[in-house]
Amino acid sequence: MSSQRLLQRPPLFAGLFLIQLLFFYTSNGDVGTAAKYSPPYLPTVCYGDDSTKFPQNNLFAAAGDGIWDNGAACGRQYLVRCITSVEGSCMPDKAILVKVVDLALNLSQPSAGGSTIVLSLTAFEAITNSTSGSVNIEFQQ
Repeated sequence: MSSQRLLQRPPLFAGLFLIQLLFFYTSNGDVGTAAKYSPPYLPTVCYGDDSTKFPQNNLFAAAGDGIWDNGAACGRQYLVRCITSVEGSCMPDKAILVKVVDLALNLSQPSAGGSTIVLSLTAFEAITNSTSGSVNIEFQQ
């Protein structure tokens, strides 16, 4: 009987991830803006020309000045969701986890200057339906 009960329990990490997502949707993270940028993504301030530091799912970002923290943001991960009030601009109930790989001020062509975070094209498209250069976001480390 005890082995059947063990098989019915979800793995601990899955439970913790669900708790984190539930917490994210029921509490207020920080609010800011997200822009997008396109390749080439190298070199970066954090990792130079080392593409092995990028997540394989291409969900990464460049930190704006407000979260850069003098370089300590390199490698940090943020849960991000679109909250723009323009109807249809956001993917409903969609949050993504992005890894900081660069400094936004280092980018030559972000879609909007002064953003809190600049998302890779893949990350931006994962949370928005928007063709605009930036959206309002809620984010949490």
